[in-house]
Amino acid sequence: MTETATPRVGLTEGERVEVTIDTVAPGGHCVARSDGQVVFVRHALPGERVEVEVTEVHRGFVRADAVRVLAASPDRVEPPCRYAKPGGCGGCDLQHVSPAGQLAWKSAVVREQLARLGGLTGAEIDLLDVRVAALPGGTLGWRSRVRYTVDAGDRAGLRRHRSHEVVPIDRCLIAHPAIQELPVLGAARWPTAEAVETVASTGGQVSVTSVTGDEATPVSGPLTVHELAAGREWALPVAAFWQVHPAAADTLVGAVLELLDPRPGESAWDLYGGAGLFAAALAGRVGPDTRVTLVESGPPAVAAARENLRDLPGVEVVAARVETALARRRITGPVDLVVLDPPRSGAGAAVVRAVAAAGPRAVAYVACDPAAFARDVRTFAEAGWRLTALRGFDLFPMTQHVECVGLLHKV
Repeated sequence: MTETATPRVGLTEGERVEVTIDTVAPGGHCVARSDGQVVFVRHALPGERVEVEVTEVHRGFVRADAVRVLAASPDRVEPPCRYAKPGGCGGCDLQHVSPAGQLAWKSAVVREQLARLGGLTGAEIDLLDVRVAALPGGTLGWRSRVRYTVDAGDRAGLRRHRSHEVVPIDRCLIAHPAIQELPVLGAARWPTAEAVETVASTGGQVSVTSVTGDEATPVSGPLTVHELAAGREWALPVAAFWQVHPAAADTLVGAVLELLDPRPGESAWDLYGGAGLFAAALAGRVGPDTRVTLVESGPPAVAAARENLRDLPGVEVVAARVETALARRRITGPVDLVVLDPPRSGAGAAVVRAVAAAGPRAVAYVACDPAAFARDVRTFAEAGWRLTALRGFDLFPMTQHVECVGLLHKV
């Protein structure tokens, strides 16, 4: 009697298998296939032959870590941080990739998302000449705001990828040098804290705050820090949002002004305006008495915007969610220019349609997530608008994150 082999169902968690890496994917992964099954692989590069270990099994795909490199990409480098490895810290996704390779990786992700989710053709994407540019300062020592999580042993560290488990560390190499020198990690213990917030501002202040639930307790440094950007000094609570790369604020302002080309007398909306970075820059171009309306829902940011923009009489700060302000006509009248700087989830269809219906001359969209940006670009297209220019910036070196500034016009 002939014995029949049991058909293979698929990869299982913990199993190891050799695969050849195909393309990059969002989230710091690359795509491979094993017996037709899709495998999303971390710590790999396109073109490599690697041995992977399966970490998660899902319907239709698995996730895995590259644990042994059999044939390396020319862009592969030794990670500078000893915690950037399979099973280690999840804060950095691309420490195994050369600086030039990281820029190429992120450019490829932006193009793929514009095609798959944005509905753009290859020819349309080629016309945009999608490239991601590096910021000054290199790939280490740039992060000016770091939140460390405290583990059950009262030690501060960073979480593993897709996990609540904390990896205790003695130094984070992408943190600003002033943060690296703080006595927060290693032997330090935080018995009453859930997290430790650290800030090193461009104004020179360094602050440490212990966080438990909704309570934030100052440990060292000021509660208000100063940032320098767009030719102004900004006073901000340490909890208020600000770009984490020291060169990011000026880089984004420069891109928005270049693309929008504001003209004296034009009105503008700064939606998801935060502390008012873009509103101030726009006011400087359209004139101090021309109407610039900033909409922001976060109380610390609203308070910071009102305080920091007091010298600009043409700027109005509206404390509301953007979708609510647009739907309930908290902001009305004709508008010439719009800046959209939404959170990672994107602006969403309702906001995009309301902005398009307002009929501005141009919209600058500042995007921290290519997928959300691409979905919103598709919604703009459905409303008769077109993405006419795009700038990409590596505001987050060593990670999979990328920032884009897109220009949209009515067709």
